[in-house]
Amino acid sequence: MLKVMHHVCCGVDVHKKFVIATIVSTTETGIAKYITKRFGTFNDELNQLKDWLLEANCLELCMESTGKYWIPVYNVLEDKINITLANPKYIKAIKGKKTDKKDSIWIADLHRHGLAPGSFIPPHAIRKLRDICRYRTKLVSNKSSEKNRVQNSLTMCNLAISHVLSDTFGKTAQRIIEYVLTCDTFDPDYCKTLIDGRVKADHDEIIRSIVGYQLSVDQVAKIRFANNHLNFLDEMLLDIDLKIDEFAQPFRHQIDLLSTIPGVTPVSATRIISEIGVNMEIFHSDKHLCSWAGLVPQNNESAGKKKSVKISRAGVYLKPLLVQCANAAIKSNENPYFKIKFQNIKKRRGHKKAIIAIARMILTCAYHMILNNQPFEPSDFNITSHTNPDKTQSVEQQLQSAIALLQANGFAISNPYSISVQ
Repeated sequence: MLKVMHHVCCGVDVHKKFVIATIVSTTETGIAKYITKRFGTFNDELNQLKDWLLEANCLELCMESTGKYWIPVYNVLEDKINITLANPKYIKAIKGKKTDKKDSIWIADLHRHGLAPGSFIPPHAIRKLRDICRYRTKLVSNKSSEKNRVQNSLTMCNLAISHVLSDTFGKTAQRIIEYVLTCDTFDPDYCKTLIDGRVKADHDEIIRSIVGYQLSVDQVAKIRFANNHLNFLDEMLLDIDLKIDEFAQPFRHQIDLLSTIPGVTPVSATRIISEIGVNMEIFHSDKHLCSWAGLVPQNNESAGKKKSVKISRAGVYLKPLLVQCANAAIKSNENPYFKIKFQNIKKRRGHKKAIIAIARMILTCAYHMILNNQPFEPSDFNITSHTNPDKTQSVEQQLQSAIALLQANGFAISNPYSISVQ
Protein backbone atom coordinates (compact mmCIF):
# COMPACT_ATOMS: atom_id res chain seq x y z
CA MET A 1 0.00 0.00 0.00
CA LEU A 2 1.05 3.55 -0.66
CA LYS A 3 2.04 5.56 2.38
CA VAL A 4 -0.39 8.31 3.39
CA MET A 5 1.50 11.61 3.50
CA HIS A 6 -1.45 13.90 4.34
CA HIS A 7 -4.26 12.50 6.50
CA VAL A 8 -6.47 15.48 5.69
CA CYS A 9 -6.05 17.27 2.36
CA CYS A 10 -8.02 18.76 -0.49
CA GLY A 11 -7.96 18.42 -4.26
CA VAL A 12 -9.34 21.27 -6.36
CA ASP A 13 -10.35 21.11 -10.02
CA VAL A 14 -10.15 24.72 -11.24
CA HIS A 15 -12.28 26.24 -13.99
CA LYS A 16 -13.03 29.78 -15.14
CA LYS A 17 -16.39 30.19 -13.42
CA PHE A 18 -16.28 27.56 -10.67
CA VAL A 19 -14.04 25.18 -8.75
CA ILE A 20 -14.76 21.66 -7.50
CA ALA A 21 -13.09 20.90 -4.15
CA THR A 22 -12.86 17.48 -2.51
CA ILE A 23 -11.63 17.00 1.05
CA VAL A 24 -10.26 13.51 1.74
CA SER A 25 -9.69 12.41 5.33
CA THR A 26 -8.08 9.15 6.43
CA THR A 27 -9.46 7.36 9.49
CA GLU A 28 -7.36 5.35 11.95
CA THR A 29 -8.31 2.17 10.10
CA GLY A 30 -6.97 3.60 6.83
CA ILE A 31 -10.37 4.21 5.21
CA ALA A 32 -10.62 7.39 3.12
CA LYS A 33 -13.70 9.59 3.35
CA TYR A 34 -14.49 12.14 0.66
CA ILE A 35 -16.53 15.35 0.84
CA THR A 36 -17.02 17.26 -2.43
CA LYS A 37 -18.40 20.75 -2.81
CA ARG A 38 -18.67 23.29 -5.62
CA PHE A 39 -17.77 26.99 -5.28
CA GLY A 40 -17.85 29.93 -7.66
CA THR A 41 -14.79 32.00 -8.50
CA PHE A 42 -16.06 35.32 -7.14
CA ASN A 43 -14.11 36.55 -4.13
CA ASP A 44 -16.94 35.99 -1.64
CA GLU A 45 -17.34 32.37 -2.74
CA LEU A 46 -13.57 31.78 -2.66
CA ASN A 47 -13.62 33.05 0.92
CA GLN A 48 -16.39 30.54 1.62
CA LEU A 49 -14.06 27.84 0.25
CA LYS A 50 -11.36 29.07 2.60
CA ASP A 51 -13.68 28.97 5.62
CA TRP A 52 -14.89 25.48 4.63
CA LEU A 53 -11.32 24.19 4.52
CA LEU A 54 -10.42 25.74 7.88
CA GLU A 55 -13.54 24.29 9.52
CA ALA A 56 -12.50 20.83 8.31
CA ASN A 57 -8.96 21.46 9.63
CA CYS A 58 -7.67 20.97 6.08
CA LEU A 59 -4.46 22.94 5.65
CA GLU A 60 -3.08 21.00 2.66
CA LEU A 61 -4.46 21.67 -0.82
CA CYS A 62 -3.48 20.64 -4.32
CA MET A 63 -4.70 22.07 -7.62
CA GLU A 64 -3.52 21.98 -11.20
CA SER A 65 -2.17 25.04 -12.99
CA THR A 66 -5.02 25.66 -15.43
CA GLY A 67 -4.09 28.74 -17.45
CA LYS A 68 -4.39 31.81 -15.22
CA TYR A 69 -7.55 30.63 -13.46
CA TRP A 70 -5.64 29.19 -10.50
CA ILE A 71 -4.16 32.59 -9.56
CA PRO A 72 -7.33 34.09 -7.91
CA VAL A 73 -7.74 30.90 -5.87
CA TYR A 74 -4.09 31.00 -4.86
CA ASN A 75 -4.28 34.67 -3.85
CA VAL A 76 -7.20 34.06 -1.50
CA LEU A 77 -5.90 30.86 0.13
CA GLU A 78 -2.11 31.33 0.30
CA ASP A 79 -2.05 33.06 3.73
CA LYS A 80 -3.76 30.18 5.58
CA ILE A 81 -3.47 27.08 3.37
CA ASN A 82 -0.34 25.25 2.20
CA ILE A 83 -0.95 25.06 -1.54
CA THR A 84 0.69 22.64 -3.97
CA LEU A 85 0.37 23.77 -7.58
CA ALA A 86 0.86 20.76 -9.86
CA ASN A 87 1.62 20.66 -13.56
CA PRO A 88 -1.35 19.09 -15.43
CA LYS A 89 0.89 16.57 -17.20
CA TYR A 90 1.79 15.01 -13.83
CA ILE A 91 -1.79 14.59 -12.57
CA LYS A 92 -3.78 14.05 -15.75
CA ALA A 93 -6.59 11.52 -15.36
CA ILE A 94 -7.50 8.78 -17.85
CA LYS A 95 -9.56 10.04 -20.79
CA GLY A 96 -13.08 8.74 -21.05
CA LYS A 97 -13.43 8.23 -17.28
CA LYS A 98 -13.21 11.76 -16.00
CA THR A 99 -15.66 14.36 -14.77
CA ASP A 100 -15.08 17.50 -12.74
CA LYS A 101 -15.91 15.64 -9.53
CA LYS A 102 -13.70 12.65 -10.43
CA ASP A 103 -10.87 15.03 -11.31
CA SER A 104 -10.99 16.67 -7.88
CA ILE A 105 -11.06 13.27 -6.17
CA TRP A 106 -8.14 12.07 -8.27
CA ILE A 107 -6.09 15.17 -7.42
CA ALA A 108 -6.93 14.73 -3.72
CA ASP A 109 -5.85 11.06 -3.79
CA LEU A 110 -2.55 11.89 -5.50
CA HIS A 111 -1.80 14.63 -3.00
CA ARG A 112 -2.84 12.39 -0.12
CA HIS A 113 -0.06 9.96 -1.03
CA GLY A 114 2.46 12.67 -2.00
CA LEU A 115 2.36 11.80 -5.70
CA ALA A 116 1.63 15.32 -7.01
CA PRO A 117 4.91 17.24 -7.38
CA GLY A 118 4.51 20.94 -6.77
CA SER A 119 5.61 23.74 -9.07
CA PHE A 120 7.84 26.61 -7.96
CA ILE A 121 5.72 29.58 -6.87
CA PRO A 122 7.91 32.52 -5.77
CA PRO A 123 6.94 34.94 -2.99
CA HIS A 124 4.63 37.87 -3.69
CA ALA A 125 7.45 40.42 -4.12
CA ILE A 126 9.20 38.21 -6.69
CA ARG A 127 5.90 37.58 -8.49
CA LYS A 128 5.36 41.33 -8.90
CA LEU A 129 8.85 41.76 -10.34
CA ARG A 130 8.43 38.72 -12.59
CA ASP A 131 5.11 39.90 -13.98
CA ILE A 132 6.39 43.36 -14.92
CA CYS A 133 9.62 41.94 -16.41
CA ARG A 134 7.69 39.46 -18.56
CA TYR A 135 5.41 42.27 -19.70
CA ARG A 136 8.48 44.25 -20.75
CA THR A 137 9.67 41.23 -22.76
CA LYS A 138 6.33 41.15 -24.59
CA LEU A 139 6.56 44.85 -25.40
CA VAL A 140 10.07 44.43 -26.81
CA SER A 141 8.72 41.60 -28.95
CA ASN A 142 5.89 43.86 -30.15
CA LYS A 143 8.45 46.51 -31.01
CA SER A 144 10.37 44.03 -33.15
CA SER A 145 7.14 43.05 -34.91
CA GLU A 146 6.37 46.68 -35.75
CA LYS A 147 9.88 47.15 -37.16
CA ASN A 148 9.36 44.12 -39.37
CA ARG A 149 6.08 45.63 -40.63
CA VAL A 150 7.84 48.87 -41.54
CA GLN A 151 10.54 46.93 -43.36
CA ASN A 152 7.93 44.94 -45.29
CA SER A 153 6.19 48.16 -46.35
CA LEU A 154 9.49 49.66 -47.55
CA THR A 155 10.15 46.55 -49.60
CA MET A 156 6.69 46.72 -51.18
CA CYS A 157 7.33 50.36 -52.07
CA ASN A 158 10.62 49.48 -53.84
CA LEU A 159 12.70 51.26 -51.20
CA ALA A 160 15.81 49.07 -50.89
CA ILE A 161 17.55 51.27 -48.36
CA SER A 162 18.09 48.29 -46.05
CA HIS A 163 20.38 46.78 -48.70
CA VAL A 164 22.86 49.61 -48.18
CA LEU A 165 22.40 50.82 -44.60
CA SER A 166 22.81 48.31 -41.80
CA ASP A 167 20.19 49.92 -39.53
CA THR A 168 16.89 50.89 -41.15
CA PHE A 169 15.90 52.67 -37.95
CA GLY A 170 19.09 54.67 -37.58
CA LYS A 171 19.20 58.45 -37.86
CA THR A 172 20.25 58.56 -41.51
CA ALA A 173 17.71 55.97 -42.68
CA GLN A 174 14.87 57.63 -40.75
CA ARG A 175 15.70 61.06 -42.18
CA ILE A 176 15.67 59.69 -45.73
CA ILE A 177 12.44 57.71 -45.20
CA GLU A 178 10.68 60.75 -43.72
CA TYR A 179 11.85 62.88 -46.66
CA VAL A 180 10.63 60.31 -49.19
CA LEU A 181 7.22 60.08 -47.53
CA THR A 182 6.68 63.83 -47.48
CA CYS A 183 8.35 65.16 -50.65
CA ASP A 184 6.51 65.75 -53.90
CA THR A 185 9.60 65.36 -56.12
CA PHE A 186 12.65 63.41 -55.06
CA ASP A 187 15.88 65.48 -55.07
CA PRO A 188 19.02 63.27 -54.95
CA ASP A 189 21.32 66.18 -54.07
CA TYR A 190 19.20 67.19 -51.08
CA CYS A 191 18.92 63.55 -50.02
CA LYS A 192 22.72 63.32 -49.84
CA THR A 193 22.75 66.14 -47.30
CA LEU A 194 20.63 63.97 -44.99
CA ILE A 195 23.33 61.31 -44.81
CA ASP A 196 25.37 61.40 -41.61
CA GLY A 197 29.12 61.84 -42.04
CA ARG A 198 29.85 58.69 -40.05
CA VAL A 199 28.00 56.48 -42.55
CA LYS A 200 30.53 54.27 -44.35
CA ALA A 201 28.25 53.24 -47.20
CA ASP A 202 28.72 54.84 -50.61
CA HIS A 203 26.41 57.83 -51.00
CA ASP A 204 25.69 57.06 -54.62
CA GLU A 205 24.67 53.51 -53.67
CA ILE A 206 22.22 54.91 -51.13
CA ILE A 207 20.63 57.13 -53.80
CA ARG A 208 20.43 54.19 -56.23
CA SER A 209 18.53 52.16 -53.63
CA ILE A 210 15.88 54.91 -53.47
CA VAL A 211 15.45 56.14 -57.03
CA GLY A 212 12.43 54.58 -58.71
CA TYR A 213 10.42 53.98 -55.55
CA GLN A 214 6.66 53.54 -55.85
CA LEU A 215 4.70 54.77 -52.86
CA SER A 216 1.14 53.60 -52.34
CA VAL A 217 -1.35 55.26 -50.04
CA ASP A 218 -2.00 52.14 -47.97
CA GLN A 219 1.70 51.44 -47.36
CA VAL A 220 2.40 55.05 -46.37
CA ALA A 221 -0.45 54.90 -43.86
CA LYS A 222 0.84 51.59 -42.55
CA ILE A 223 4.34 53.04 -42.05
CA ARG A 224 2.87 56.04 -40.21
CA PHE A 225 0.82 53.84 -37.89
CA ALA A 226 3.77 51.56 -37.17
CA ASN A 227 6.10 54.50 -36.40
CA ASN A 228 3.54 56.02 -34.04
CA HIS A 229 3.20 52.70 -32.29
CA LEU A 230 7.00 52.39 -32.00
CA ASN A 231 7.21 55.83 -30.37
CA PHE A 232 4.44 54.87 -27.97
CA LEU A 233 6.22 51.60 -27.08
CA ASP A 234 9.46 53.48 -26.42
CA GLU A 235 7.65 55.72 -23.92
CA MET A 236 6.05 52.71 -22.25
CA LEU A 237 9.40 50.93 -21.95
CA LEU A 238 10.90 53.95 -20.19
CA ASP A 239 8.04 53.97 -17.66
CA ILE A 240 8.25 50.21 -17.18
CA ASP A 241 12.01 50.39 -16.54
CA LEU A 242 11.36 52.86 -13.72
CA LYS A 243 8.75 50.55 -12.23
CA ILE A 244 11.11 47.57 -12.51
CA ASP A 245 13.79 49.50 -10.63
CA GLU A 246 11.26 50.25 -7.91
CA PHE A 247 10.20 46.61 -7.54
CA ALA A 248 13.84 45.42 -7.65
CA GLN A 249 15.09 47.59 -4.78
CA PRO A 250 14.68 44.85 -2.08
CA PHE A 251 16.90 42.56 -4.17
CA ARG A 252 19.60 45.08 -5.05
CA HIS A 253 22.31 43.12 -3.22
CA GLN A 254 21.63 39.91 -5.15
CA ILE A 255 21.47 41.86 -8.42
CA ASP A 256 24.88 43.40 -7.71
CA LEU A 257 26.27 39.92 -7.03
CA LEU A 258 24.99 38.47 -10.30
CA SER A 259 26.26 41.51 -12.22
CA THR A 260 29.82 40.32 -11.50
CA ILE A 261 29.28 37.33 -13.82
CA PRO A 262 30.79 37.96 -17.29
CA GLY A 263 28.02 38.68 -19.80
CA VAL A 264 25.41 39.51 -17.13
CA THR A 265 24.37 43.16 -16.88
CA PRO A 266 22.27 44.63 -14.05
CA VAL A 267 19.23 44.46 -16.35
CA SER A 268 19.85 40.77 -17.07
CA ALA A 269 20.51 40.10 -13.38
CA THR A 270 17.17 41.69 -12.49
CA ARG A 271 15.34 39.45 -14.95
CA ILE A 272 17.16 36.36 -13.66
CA ILE A 273 16.16 37.23 -10.07
CA SER A 274 12.56 37.75 -11.22
CA GLU A 275 12.48 34.19 -12.54
CA ILE A 276 14.39 32.17 -9.91
CA GLY A 277 13.94 34.36 -6.82
CA VAL A 278 16.52 34.77 -4.06
CA ASN A 279 15.76 31.69 -1.93
CA MET A 280 17.85 28.91 -3.44
CA GLU A 281 16.89 26.43 -0.72
CA ILE A 282 13.67 25.81 -2.67
CA PHE A 283 15.72 23.93 -5.26
CA HIS A 284 17.38 20.69 -4.18
CA SER A 285 20.64 21.54 -5.98
CA ASP A 286 22.06 23.52 -8.85
CA LYS A 287 21.23 20.58 -11.14
CA HIS A 288 17.59 20.78 -10.07
CA LEU A 289 17.54 24.50 -10.93
CA CYS A 290 19.12 23.88 -14.35
CA SER A 291 16.59 21.14 -15.05
CA TRP A 292 13.75 23.48 -14.05
CA ALA A 293 15.13 26.09 -16.47
CA GLY A 294 15.25 23.56 -19.34
CA LEU A 295 19.04 23.54 -19.73
CA VAL A 296 19.71 19.82 -19.27
CA PRO A 297 19.00 16.82 -21.54
CA GLN A 298 15.70 15.02 -21.07
CA ASN A 299 15.47 11.46 -19.78
CA ASN A 300 13.71 9.51 -22.52
CA GLU A 301 14.94 5.92 -22.43
CA SER A 302 13.12 2.69 -23.13
CA ALA A 303 14.42 -0.88 -23.52
CA GLY A 304 17.95 0.36 -22.98
CA LYS A 305 17.73 2.82 -25.87
CA LYS A 306 17.82 6.59 -25.54
CA LYS A 307 15.19 8.05 -27.85
CA SER A 308 16.05 11.71 -27.37
CA VAL A 309 18.59 13.75 -25.43
CA LYS A 310 17.35 17.21 -26.41
CA ILE A 311 16.85 19.85 -23.75
CA SER A 312 13.29 20.31 -22.51
CA ARG A 313 10.95 23.14 -23.44
CA ALA A 314 10.91 24.55 -19.91
CA GLY A 315 12.13 28.02 -19.03
CA VAL A 316 10.47 29.88 -21.89
CA TYR A 317 11.48 33.24 -20.38
CA LEU A 318 14.66 32.31 -18.48
CA LYS A 319 16.39 30.12 -21.08
CA PRO A 320 16.51 32.71 -23.92
CA LEU A 321 17.82 35.28 -21.44
CA LEU A 322 20.62 32.98 -20.29
CA VAL A 323 21.53 32.20 -23.91
CA GLN A 324 21.84 35.94 -24.58
CA CYS A 325 24.09 36.30 -21.54
CA ALA A 326 26.15 33.32 -22.73
CA ASN A 327 26.65 34.90 -26.16
CA ALA A 328 27.88 38.08 -24.48
CA ALA A 329 30.14 36.17 -22.07
CA ILE A 330 32.01 34.26 -24.78
CA LYS A 331 32.94 37.57 -26.45
CA SER A 332 34.41 39.13 -23.31
CA ASN A 333 38.17 39.67 -23.44
CA GLU A 334 38.22 41.40 -20.06
CA ASN A 335 37.19 38.21 -18.30
CA PRO A 336 37.80 35.25 -20.70
CA TYR A 337 36.66 32.51 -18.29
CA PHE A 338 33.54 31.50 -20.26
CA LYS A 339 35.24 32.27 -23.56
CA ILE A 340 37.88 29.59 -22.91
CA LYS A 341 35.23 27.13 -21.70
CA PHE A 342 33.17 27.76 -24.82
CA GLN A 343 36.09 27.22 -27.18
CA ASN A 344 36.97 23.91 -25.51
CA ILE A 345 33.40 22.60 -25.72
CA LYS A 346 32.80 23.90 -29.24
CA LYS A 347 35.66 21.77 -30.59
CA ARG A 348 33.90 18.60 -29.43
CA ARG A 349 30.16 19.36 -29.49
CA GLY A 350 29.57 22.30 -31.84
CA HIS A 351 28.39 25.87 -31.38
CA LYS A 352 24.78 25.32 -30.27
CA LYS A 353 25.50 22.76 -27.58
CA ALA A 354 28.44 24.82 -26.35
CA ILE A 355 26.22 27.90 -25.92
CA ILE A 356 23.66 25.89 -23.93
CA ALA A 357 26.51 24.56 -21.78
CA ILE A 358 27.72 28.11 -21.06
CA ALA A 359 24.15 29.18 -20.23
CA ARG A 360 23.94 26.30 -17.75
CA MET A 361 27.29 27.34 -16.23
CA ILE A 362 26.00 30.90 -15.75
CA LEU A 363 22.85 29.64 -14.01
CA THR A 364 24.92 27.29 -11.83
CA CYS A 365 27.15 30.21 -10.84
CA ALA A 366 24.07 32.31 -10.03
CA TYR A 367 22.69 29.53 -7.81
CA HIS A 368 25.85 29.23 -5.70
CA MET A 369 26.48 33.00 -5.59
CA ILE A 370 23.02 33.71 -4.20
CA LEU A 371 23.13 30.70 -1.87
CA ASN A 372 26.56 31.53 -0.43
CA ASN A 373 26.30 35.33 -0.79
CA GLN A 374 29.55 35.53 -2.76
CA PRO A 375 30.62 37.36 -5.95
CA PHE A 376 31.82 35.61 -9.10
CA GLU A 377 35.09 33.87 -8.16
CA PRO A 378 35.31 30.42 -9.84
CA SER A 379 37.79 28.10 -8.17
CA ASP A 380 39.27 26.97 -11.50
CA PHE A 381 39.68 30.46 -12.98
CA ASN A 382 43.49 30.47 -12.90
CA ILE A 383 43.74 26.94 -14.27
CA THR A 384 41.23 27.72 -17.04
CA SER A 385 43.05 30.92 -17.97
CA HIS A 386 46.32 28.99 -18.38
CA THR A 387 45.11 26.01 -20.37
CA ASN A 388 47.68 26.67 -23.12
CA PRO A 389 51.10 26.98 -21.45
CA ASP A 390 54.04 28.32 -23.41
CA LYS A 391 55.57 25.44 -25.38
CA THR A 392 59.03 27.00 -25.05
CA GLN A 393 59.01 26.36 -21.30
CA SER A 394 60.80 23.33 -20.00
CA VAL A 395 59.03 20.52 -18.18
CA GLU A 396 60.48 21.78 -14.90
CA GLN A 397 59.13 25.30 -15.48
CA GLN A 398 55.68 24.00 -16.39
CA LEU A 399 55.70 21.83 -13.24
CA GLN A 400 56.58 24.81 -11.07
CA SER A 401 53.78 26.86 -12.67
CA ALA A 402 51.27 24.06 -12.05
CA ILE A 403 52.38 23.75 -8.39
CA ALA A 404 52.00 27.51 -7.92
CA LEU A 405 48.44 27.37 -9.33
CA LEU A 406 47.51 24.47 -7.08
CA GLN A 407 48.89 26.22 -3.99
CA ALA A 408 47.06 29.43 -4.93
CA ASN A 409 43.79 27.45 -5.00
CA GLY A 410 44.30 26.04 -1.50
CA PHE A 411 46.06 22.71 -2.20
CA ALA A 412 48.73 21.91 0.40
CA ILE A 413 51.88 20.37 -1.16
CA SER A 414 54.51 19.46 1.42
CA ASN A 415 57.22 18.16 -0.94
CA PRO A 416 56.77 19.44 -4.53
CA TYR A 417 59.91 17.64 -5.76
CA SER A 418 58.40 14.25 -4.96
CA ILE A 419 55.88 14.69 -7.82
CA SER A 420 56.83 12.50 -10.75
CA VAL A 421 56.42 13.76 -14.32
CA GLN A 422 54.97 11.19 -16.68
